[in-house]
Amino acid sequence: MLTQQELEKSPLFRDITYDEYQAMLGCFQAVQKTFRADDLIYDFSSKGNDVVGIVERGTASIIRIDEEGVATVLEELNTGGVFGRTLAYAGSVRDSLEVVCRTPCDVLFIDYAHIVKRCERACLHHSLLVQNMLRLMADKAQDLSQRIDVLSRRSIREKLLCYFRQLAEKEGSGTFTLPFSLSTLADYIATDRSAMMRELKRLREEGVLRSDGRRFTLCS
Repeated sequence: MLTQQELEKSPLFRDITYDEYQAMLGCFQAVQKTFRADDLIYDFSSKGNDVVGIVERGTASIIRIDEEGVATVLEELNTGGVFGRTLAYAGSVRDSLEVVCRTPCDVLFIDYAHIVKRCERACLHHSLLVQNMLRLMADKAQDLSQRIDVLSRRSIREKLLCYFRQLAEKEGSGTFTLPFSLSTLADYIATDRSAMMRELKRLREEGVLRSDGRRFTLCS
């Protein structure tokens, strides 16, 4: 169960009070599960797996694995992150789409049918939850559009700069924090890690970029 502070950070439960959240858990027959690092949390291809998952604690990734075994990170999920078939990404029928733990995770699962079915009590918080779900779907569509913008770039340099500019814009500053490791960054922009590291080195040498761990600054 989320704490009150964690609930306030969850986009799915936006504008829903803690008392209403607690009442929902019983009404929706929510189930909480605990996972270890590298555990598989969710497989989008599993039949009958129409649930919405909410990351209560920890971090996870939505990963697509193509028929050649190449993994691509589609999204990073932190506390309050939401996933499920109804919020899925489209892909080839031969691709595997999974949610995998980066760190130990507590995840809350709610059957999608419980969310969208008409509430007999016409609860306001139930309507708010549906609105939040629709907002999340719109946000994920926007994130996917930005991801396409990155992947459509022809060179590693262009992909890196495109993604870094997106992060800087979200931060409202030329300085920003990478939301994941450099290894995951290589997966995210769908490129070889060694080649990416060489390009990062060149960007630093040219004065285009400064970095300290996961903290980056675009200089031009």
